[in-house]
Amino acid sequence: MTLACLAVFMTQMATTIYLPSLPAVMRELHVSHAYAQLSVAVFVLGAALPVLAWGSAADRYGRRRPMLWSLALFVISSGSLALVHTPAMLLVLRALQGVAAGGSAIIARILVRDLWSGDELARRLSVLSIAFITALGGGQFMGGLIGRYARWEAGFVVLAAFGMVAAMLTLTVPMQAGRRRLTGARGTYAAIVRRSGFLPSACAGGLGFAAIVTLQEVAPFVFEEHFGLSVATYGTMGLLIGISYFAGAVTVNRTVATAGMTSLMRRGTLVITNSGVAMFALWVVGGSGDSVTLMVFVTLYCAMTFGQSMLFPNSMATAVSRVSGDQGAHAVALCGFLQQSMAGLAAAAATLLRPNLAWSTAIAVLGVTAWVLARFGSQASSPTDGSPPRG
Repeated sequence: MTLACLAVFMTQMATTIYLPSLPAVMRELHVSHAYAQLSVAVFVLGAALPVLAWGSAADRYGRRRPMLWSLALFVISSGSLALVHTPAMLLVLRALQGVAAGGSAIIARILVRDLWSGDELARRLSVLSIAFITALGGGQFMGGLIGRYARWEAGFVVLAAFGMVAAMLTLTVPMQAGRRRLTGARGTYAAIVRRSGFLPSACAGGLGFAAIVTLQEVAPFVFEEHFGLSVATYGTMGLLIGISYFAGAVTVNRTVATAGMTSLMRRGTLVITNSGVAMFALWVVGGSGDSVTLMVFVTLYCAMTFGQSMLFPNSMATAVSRVSGDQGAHAVALCGFLQQSMAGLAAAAATLLRPNLAWSTAIAVLGVTAWVLARFGSQASSPTDGSPPRG
């Protein structure tokens, strides 16, 4: 659990510690808003695209070797980013960093799936969410301090250090060994997709993730250009966001045994939907740059974060618990691929959504769609760990 939490922590921190620096990156590298935002999108897409391959590698070679490969690439790419001076290399290295981060994060979740399933899996994934929030709030706060007192490249040095610690820890913990499979990875993934309720649950979590990533990507420019806040002030907002995510993770940890993971997943999508629609309404009425509008915006941002912290662990637990134990690594990888891909596509699309009304509309639509999938797509069958879902 310590290794898994550290892997999730540094993966999320690779985004949040960088977010407050986006305006500085834009100015120093002489690129547009869209190009600066694209450096976030390529990271998310880089993390998504090879996830299925990482899952197959973890099944074939065992968990340890692919984890070490991903961490080595993460350290090298992060260290190289601290030295980058051209826009093109920024995108290339961010994509490679994403590939590495996606591998370590998905193998971390596979390690957890190896040991738990059902509601207990949701509880353990909520513990991973605590690491996620620490990076979500603490990373953004640290990024704000870096923006005030140092150069933005310093954040990548910090990330490389975390990667080295994770690599050393990987060498000390027991992990499941690789094994030969009777069916190929393609057939295994196809069988998982056909499991009742897997896709709706996984995609609901992915759409919620996409909504949050879109909001994270546009927020630095909204705070700076619409409300006139400094980079350090925006970084401080990360503490509020972190508290919101922590509250949701604690709610899951304490109530999943009684409420059930499917019910909490649906409640999470409902919170995201309501917050997204309210945020859309805020810009429809022409939200000004005054303190009241800022307070409403921050409140809705925190509420959406709370909803995502309820949705994410329960959507993954609901999806992968419908799959038999011997397909656990592939199920986690496929779920991660779907969710990360949706977030990556949303991040890429967000580079085109400059007006407040445009991106808030996208977030509202993503939230509503996630709620529909969670509410109507997974009510028929019950999760299982070894037998077909029951009606």
